[in-house]
Amino acid sequence: MNSRPDQPLRLGTRRSKLAMSQSGHVADAVRAITGRPVELVEITTYGDVSKELLAQIGGTGVFVTALRDALLRGDVDFAVHSLKDLPTTQPDELVIAAMPPREDSRDALVARDGLTFAQLPDGARIGTGSPRRAAQLNAYARALGKVIETVPIRGNVDTRIGFVHSGELDAVVLAAAGLNRIGRGDEVTELLSVDNVLPAPGQGALAVECLASNADLIAALGELDDPYTRAAVTAERSLLAALEAGCSAPVGALADLLADGQTVNAMRLRGVVGTLDGSTLVQLSTTGPVPHSYEEAVALGRELADEMLAKGAAGLMGERSL
Repeated sequence: MNSRPDQPLRLGTRRSKLAMSQSGHVADAVRAITGRPVELVEITTYGDVSKELLAQIGGTGVFVTALRDALLRGDVDFAVHSLKDLPTTQPDELVIAAMPPREDSRDALVARDGLTFAQLPDGARIGTGSPRRAAQLNAYARALGKVIETVPIRGNVDTRIGFVHSGELDAVVLAAAGLNRIGRGDEVTELLSVDNVLPAPGQGALAVECLASNADLIAALGELDDPYTRAAVTAERSLLAALEAGCSAPVGALADLLADGQTVNAMRLRGVVGTLDGSTLVQLSTTGPVPHSYEEAVALGRELADEMLAKGAAGLMGERSL
């Protein structure tokens, strides 16, 4: 770790309320482990200042690059990212030292008048900046025999929920984890079942990253790591990488652990790719032993990706197709 035990560790974080909350929880845990003070260093990323939709600016890395640059320059000692924002390729100079236990991975509906998705009227306007959510919400509506309009939106949680309160939109869909972390989980009108809407790969999980050369800090941060979260997220991100899709592609994935009584004995990985209007979805799953290594988790993701590509997944991802 860097120098004297009384010298603060510098944690790089985005400035949003959600990022600050996430980073604050990690900072508390690192203080407890190391006995060192931890100070938050706020960093503005391109994704925070751009007004373009994520699907247009590519999504991949826009919330991450500035934090990683600060790490490489030595301006901060470690950084906290939302895992779903991380590109699937990892720079050699940096290492994800910890993936703490995952929050709720589901998507959450915040709708007017306390409505659930099934109760929304035909033609309801639902805000989301995510092609993945739009594809699955449109397909879910179709399965219920109705049509919705998905409206592209950007902005922080307050801005997005504000569209519902102002009557501009009937509902918005956000990550449940983010709402829980900033204490707004009570505004959710329905947690969307993963049987209908699969989350983004890595949704609800955090990545704590530092220099690969800082062995002491890697060891300390490693105490925050949750092996089940790491195995699940690694499989999900392997699927995303094998489909050659970035974070803005309409890909959903979730790995969950299957238990026989008290014994966890298998991991199920589900994946989905769809057209934005939800008219075509390729949705498959595979189940295997719980991965005990990075390589095993990666193999699970690649296996499912190969099956999805064989079923036509590549053609559903627009210009990102193989």
